[in-house]
Amino acid sequence: MATVQNTLGSLIRRQRELASLPMRQLAAMSGISGPYLSQIENGLRFPSDQVLRNLASAMGIDPDELVPPESDEDDAAAARDAMHDLIKVDPNLTGAQRRALIEVYDAMAAPAASATSAPAAEPQE
Repeated sequence: MATVQNTLGSLIRRQRELASLPMRQLAAMSGISGPYLSQIENGLRFPSDQVLRNLASAMGIDPDELVPPESDEDDAAAARDAMHDLIKVDPNLTGAQRRALIEVYDAMAAPAASATSAPAAEPQE
């Protein structure tokens, strides 16, 4: 699974190559060092918003083009599927225990996933 840093670095490298700019030239135009740009492109460093704006400006693109797409839902689904797979292959559980554990896991994980998109419900007394 790619991290945000790796994805961002790949986007910057791809845009730099599309603009036919050597790394050193883009770095100079953006006010950063060549080694720092290399670290960004290789996912070793995460640039500040100002550096991102400078890079985008130097390449003649909108800074929003350097923002990697959100993948929180994909990550949550992958984590859920991985947990289901682990539960299904656990040799210490019976079939009924596996089904119950998956049901409990889904019930507990669902509020965490929806908490980022919806306000929390008021507690009932």
